[in-house]
Amino acid sequence: MLDFLRNKYYRFGIVTLLYVLFVIWLRNYWFLLGIPIIFDMYITQKVNWTFWKKREGKNNVVVEWLDALIFAVVAVTLINIYLFQNYKIPTPSMESTLLVGDHLYVSKVAYGPRAPITPLSFPFAQNRIMNTESYLKWIQLDYKRLKGFGHVKRNDIVVFNFPAGDTVALENTSTSIYSIVRQAAMESKMKDITAGRPEKSWDEYLAEAHDRVFNVAHIVVRPIDRKDNYIKRCVALPGDSLKIVHGQVYINGQPQPHFKGIQGEYIVRTNGRPLNPRALEDFDLPRESLGIQYNPNYRLTLTEEKAEKLRTSIPDIVKVEKIEDSGYNFQLFPHDDRYKWNIDNFGPIWVPKKGATIDLNLQNLPFYKRIIQAYEKNDLKVKDGKIYINGEPISTYTFKMDYYWMMGDNRHSSADSRFWGYVPENHIIGKPKFVWLSIDKNKKFLGRIRWNRLFKVVDPKE
Repeated sequence: MLDFLRNKYYRFGIVTLLYVLFVIWLRNYWFLLGIPIIFDMYITQKVNWTFWKKREGKNNVVVEWLDALIFAVVAVTLINIYLFQNYKIPTPSMESTLLVGDHLYVSKVAYGPRAPITPLSFPFAQNRIMNTESYLKWIQLDYKRLKGFGHVKRNDIVVFNFPAGDTVALENTSTSIYSIVRQAAMESKMKDITAGRPEKSWDEYLAEAHDRVFNVAHIVVRPIDRKDNYIKRCVALPGDSLKIVHGQVYINGQPQPHFKGIQGEYIVRTNGRPLNPRALEDFDLPRESLGIQYNPNYRLTLTEEKAEKLRTSIPDIVKVEKIEDSGYNFQLFPHDDRYKWNIDNFGPIWVPKKGATIDLNLQNLPFYKRIIQAYEKNDLKVKDGKIYINGEPISTYTFKMDYYWMMGDNRHSSADSRFWGYVPENHIIGKPKFVWLSIDKNKKFLGRIRWNRLFKVVDPKE
């Protein structure tokens, strides 16, 4: 009854229809040249496109396994590029919304999949394999995003490429090279102050530190899609204004909604009796959140709800107080000592929007310098107090892309936009939908599986 399914013309028609729809989605009509190949595969069969196996007769076991492996690699690679991919939470920056060891299903079609920028690469490797780069740099395509089911919304949890990860030191890929250079510059400055030597300008310290770091470290420059993957909450959209006051995020003057998973550091003080570790286990605190514990003062990472529960449920606790960062953190964006901010008191800043034009001057240049140079590929120089872009003196700038502001829910332990600034639209990867597996590395055997988190939906409203 289903003999028509074996008809070569019918199969050719179905495959061709699906292929044409895929090409329309890609918006690259050069791929229509692949239709003659499909015609030959199903109708004329002049060329053996699967040259590793015989068309007629039985193939040996090795060839059959090779054929299955090639099919699986191609299929999974296409799925990872255009539909979804797995992402494992490596750090506690999103606790307690997402935990270290959570494996996420990340939808690429939620915002539209990004066509590969470096298409020639080793399957399933983000940027390195066997101590070498897993991709070839000599073919790099322009950024293109296919149609998706929606756009990034405020407070969405988003997976994206690390914006400051374009240049990394292989000895420490988890920290941006720019942060390493700034730290080295500050150490040199402090040595001069301690030794009573004359201070240099900050630019001089940076230049010396840059030369030292780049001479010692193994430096690698990575394309957009080969930067490390990060996951954060998008707290501000293109065109939004953002400010943080005493740890409270304000967007366009309105406080960010409260989410149960957002947490910070607290000082927990007892009446002198040490806290029972088992009592803390009852609060479902990840081991990474326990911090420094010196009786009678404990430093714990807590949500507001857990902090209140500690206050009221353990009689030995006399005080639970949230810690607020103070002083100037030189590692914070925009990395200019005219803006003496910290992680709990930050801004205001404006998030650039595609097509928007701003007045550009030496005062606000630190906010947009990296956008102009690194993300939108312009030559920028400052000479005699004037700003030159591509050799022309300018006083305004029009943005070519949308940008986003990303922050971790673990507000006191998250390297996010407060440190490295805006996330360009071409760095957006996808949206996590659910946790399909969660592993607690501190436990053993089947106890390592967090059964209560299996297939837990990632709801940005929680």
